[in-house]
Amino acid sequence: MLLRYFYDEKLAHASYVVGCQKTGEAVVVDPMRDVAAYEELAEKENLTIVGALETHIHADFVSGSRELNDRFGTKLYISDEGDADWKYQNLDEISHQLVKDGDQFMIGNLVFDVMHTPGHTPESISFLLTDKGGAADKPMGIFTGDFVFVGDVGRPDLLEKAAGVQGTSEAGASQMYKSLERFKALADYLQVWPAHGAGSACGKSLGAVPSTTVGYEKAFNWAMQFDDEAAFKKALLEGQPEPPYYFAVMKSVNKVGPQLIKDLPEPKEIASATAIEALLAEGKQVLDMRPADAYSKGHIQGTINIPFNKSFANWAGWIVDYDKPLYVLLDTAKLDEALTALRSVGIDEVYGFAEAENIVSQAENLASYDNVSPIEAQEMAEKGQAYVLDVRNQTEFDEGHIDNARHIMVGTLKNRLDEIDTDKTIIVQCQAGARSAIAASVLKANGIDNLVNMTGGYNKWQQDVAAVKQ
Repeated sequence: MLLRYFYDEKLAHASYVVGCQKTGEAVVVDPMRDVAAYEELAEKENLTIVGALETHIHADFVSGSRELNDRFGTKLYISDEGDADWKYQNLDEISHQLVKDGDQFMIGNLVFDVMHTPGHTPESISFLLTDKGGAADKPMGIFTGDFVFVGDVGRPDLLEKAAGVQGTSEAGASQMYKSLERFKALADYLQVWPAHGAGSACGKSLGAVPSTTVGYEKAFNWAMQFDDEAAFKKALLEGQPEPPYYFAVMKSVNKVGPQLIKDLPEPKEIASATAIEALLAEGKQVLDMRPADAYSKGHIQGTINIPFNKSFANWAGWIVDYDKPLYVLLDTAKLDEALTALRSVGIDEVYGFAEAENIVSQAENLASYDNVSPIEAQEMAEKGQAYVLDVRNQTEFDEGHIDNARHIMVGTLKNRLDEIDTDKTIIVQCQAGARSAIAASVLKANGIDNLVNMTGGYNKWQQDVAAVKQ
């Protein structure tokens, strides 16, 4: 048997290739949309990808199952659990097998047993893996998807908070409690292969370790320590991070089936700043992907800044309007990587791109904003010249914040601009300075210019201001 782990750092998403080397057949569990890495492995190991297994209808990335089906004719193994609202659609021309709790299927000499594990979502399933080619008669591990993570479990509130399905958080928490009781009955030695790691918004305290065991999680996972359902539900629903807006889009996309990459528009290069400014005047979106420091010193008015780093896909999903064409300013050597990241969260309507430094250097009357230290920010606030806008998550704000700071989480800012007081200078602040820079660009793009970004964020403020006061 062959088992390989793939990890997309931008989405904290894990997927797996499982192959029977004797028969040369392999499947991909919870595949990412860009399937090139799976194809490369299959060629290297002389395997044929015959199946794609999904643990549930994902909300945080576009699944690659249909991409694999189109390219290699793979068969989809997908859940038939849950109610009618959470059934896969448009499967008539797709080779597939709907599976339920207790079902079993084989890929070569590998046995996959289906276990219905609702809680994160109603249709969630897990796959127990047994290697009969190695003469085993018991499973060696379980692919848990977003059910059990290292040190955490899947959040049950996404349907309600992101997809707008009212009343599902409580029901999901109850289902999760019962699913965990089944999980605890599994053998301690079983390996656990989850679909996410630290940084994912599908839980609140995911560990940064690739895998774990049932026994370890039973001993140390906070969610496994309850024998009272009401107490468990209360703890599970408390402190969950804000679900990105794009989660609702992803649920729909993966339910009905995403467009194939070969059918997406091919972005065209834009050669002039004048052309970019014309697009902005027409109401198009332009994303400047340079580092925040470069953007702050000079950018084309109306562009939004999301630096191309590990957090890029998440913040793009929060901030980009899926209903508008998108154009990007970036280092064009990274165009393919950027398109992969955008498409991983379903931002498919990318119509144009330009070399960022070249375009910005052409433009006249560049916009900018100032960066200030926490000490400078404190002086501005004390003189009544400014107020602090804290753009961190709610849980971070609740744990501690600057006195009199107003709180609007950065991802929600574009929909709450009417709450912004522009009578004073706005000191935009987050935990370390990265998110506040994104927030500053959102405000600037919407004509709110009277602002500064506080470098170092709340961490630096605690060191330089709060510590001195004490």
